Amino acid sequence: MPAGSSRKRERQYEHVKEGAEKRGTSTGRAKEIAARTVNKERARSGEAKWAGKVSTRDPKSAPQRGGERSPSGPQGPTKDQLYEEAKKRNVEGRSSMNKQELREALGR
Repeated sequence: MPAGSSRKRERQYEHVKEGAEKRGTSTGRAKEIAARTVNKERARSGEAKWAGKVSTRDPKSAPQRGGERSPSGPQGPTKDQLYEEAKKRNVEGRSSMNKQELREALGR
C-alpha cells in the first residue's frame, strides 16, 4: 500500500487479497489484483495523486462489475472450457456431463 493510505483502503487490500488467494490465485498475483483494485478505487474517489481516464470514467467500479470483463465471465468457465479441462485430466463420462457435473468432477 502507498504511504499515507487510509485504514479503510488497507482493509480493502487485505480483503481483496484474501479473496483471490481463497480462489486459488498465487500470493504474488493476489497481491497484484488487490493493489490494482485498491488503486483504482482510490483514483475514483479522488484519493490518488494521479488517475487514468479508465479509472475515473468507468461507469462501474470493480466490485460492481462482478467479473463482467473476466475471461471466464461472472458465471465462471464455460461448459466448453470445463470439458477441455476434463479431457486433459481424462475424466471418464465427460461427454455426457452437463456444466454442473463437469464442475463437480473437476472439484470446483
